[in-house]
Amino acid sequence: MPARPTIRPYDQLAQKWSKLAERRRAHFIELYKTGRWKHYYTEAEFFVQLRDVFRAADEWEKLAFPRPEARQAS
Repeated sequence: MPARPTIRPYDQLAQKWSKLAERRRAHFIELYKTGRWKHYYTEAEFFVQLRDVFRAADEWEKLAFPRPEARQAS
């Protein structure tokens, strides 16, 4: 019998947050490309925010869409 994929209780919630974080990342990329970030941030502030946005999007993606090997280990 083939193994059924394990459904974790918060997968849908994590996927929603992951999509939101990805939209935020896209927004910051657009701010960078257009130069509009200069209206809202100093250069140092913007790059700190940009780093945090990318880190958050990466973390939510890991939570929402874990690799199959990671699921088996837990």
